[in-house]
Amino acid sequence: MRVMVIVKASPSSEAGMMPSEDMEKLLIEMGKYNEELVAAGIMQSGDGLKPSKFGVRVRFSGKDRIVTDGPFAETRELVAGYWIWNVASMEEAVEWVKKCPNPMPDESDIEIRPFMEFEDFGEALTPEIQSQEEALRNRLK
Repeated sequence: MRVMVIVKASPSSEAGMMPSEDMEKLLIEMGKYNEELVAAGIMQSGDGLKPSKFGVRVRFSGKDRIVTDGPFAETRELVAGYWIWNVASMEEAVEWVKKCPNPMPDESDIEIRPFMEFEDFGEALTPEIQSQEEALRNRLK
């Protein structure tokens, strides 16, 4: 089961806090945690994101595209980073998240969401569409 583990933004991540002594300690702890994930064969990728002031949103409204520059107001709705994991179950993902050091110097949240897989699309996924998607994924490798 592939899941995206989403580190939600916090006031400190949106402020772009750079490493202090406490942040250095956190970076070391997170590095060790990532090593455990890699050694367990779970982590496929992961990255942190810059604060939303560096981002842009594109809103789709019919044929219109409305571009809005960051920063964005609702910090609790923003993403500060992510991992892509391959786990046996949601329960296993939860257990790994519980082992994670708090990724922020302040209170924080981590969300776990499973990826859509081919079988989730049911009859809408024709053999032609599945073949096209598989060919694209193979080109990404």
